[in-house]
Amino acid sequence: MADVTQAHVLEALRQVIEPKQNKDVVSLNLVKHIDIKGSTVDLTILLNRTVASFKNQIQAAAEKVVLAVPGVENVNVKIDRPISGDPRLMSRADLGVRNAIAVASGKGGVGKSTMSTNIAISLALDGANVGLLDVDVYGPNVPIMMGVNEQPKGRNNKIMPLESYGVKLMSMGFLVDPNQAIIWRGPMLHNAIRQFIEDVEWGDLDYLVIDLPPGTGDASLSLAQSLGLTGAVIITTPQQVAISDVIRSVSMFEQLNVPLLGIVENMSYFVAPDTGNRYDIFGHGGGAKMAQEVNVDFLGEVPLEPEVRAGGDEGEPIVVRDGEAAAAKAIREIARKVAAAVEAKNLSSGGSGPQSDTVLSVIN
Repeated sequence: MADVTQAHVLEALRQVIEPKQNKDVVSLNLVKHIDIKGSTVDLTILLNRTVASFKNQIQAAAEKVVLAVPGVENVNVKIDRPISGDPRLMSRADLGVRNAIAVASGKGGVGKSTMSTNIAISLALDGANVGLLDVDVYGPNVPIMMGVNEQPKGRNNKIMPLESYGVKLMSMGFLVDPNQAIIWRGPMLHNAIRQFIEDVEWGDLDYLVIDLPPGTGDASLSLAQSLGLTGAVIITTPQQVAISDVIRSVSMFEQLNVPLLGIVENMSYFVAPDTGNRYDIFGHGGGAKMAQEVNVDFLGEVPLEPEVRAGGDEGEPIVVRDGEAAAAKAIREIARKVAAAVEAKNLSSGGSGPQSDTVLSVIN
């Protein structure tokens, strides 16, 4: 009987593909344990919650390929979850938040809150536990977009987040008159952000998506100081004036030592429903070009569709309003790429989370 080695098992497992990233489990560093005793092989494969629906498929594929290794007669494949996120964040106020995702933009009007809400819901639809924190105190639109119009309640000296579409929510919009102008200096904003982070009973979250105010103001600095951020996703539109603002956002996050997870081009193009003709109303390709110039991943482009606007106004984000819409499909794929980027960063750091005091920042 041939002697079975770890090298033999790993080579066989290169045939097992993780479907979200379309790469084998060995290249993705998902094989975390191999124990060989005679003709029996025990191994562990790590899968995050967003690919949990593929658990049985991957488990069966791993068993099949390893059983085909000469000398192997029995295979036990355990599917486990990776230790992802920053443990320092986990211990802060017992938050239980593994990865915080802040969504930001260099300027207003590019669809930051639209992307934040739809990305958060997309992650939840893929099986993750998700929270959405709206710290855009100067224009808190998340309550409208998520269809929630009530005040959160307190319990045991904690604020209980509201919930919509399977996502836990907190926003300044829940706490103030929607017609009231909020005029705050930096220290007041910093204290509010700390309260939203530490005094809210978020529970066990895989991702906390954070909708930042546009620009490069105090909110981003406060988050970097108060909460570990895994990285940043920047939302832009195709035209040159928007692309110029991206450079400032990239520079800000680099100074804050927050890794960039990628750039999304929103309102990328419009397809006329009557003719099917495509129109690049704001130009096209600026986001991809900028991502290449600043050496950041390009996560995708989202078309301009009237239903996206209507869904935001009516509290029914496009990914739940019409999952077959081109914009919905694009955002679902972008959310999966964000999750994959977070997982890759956490695994590359040995499962201990980012090395800086930051978690995840999505910019719109």
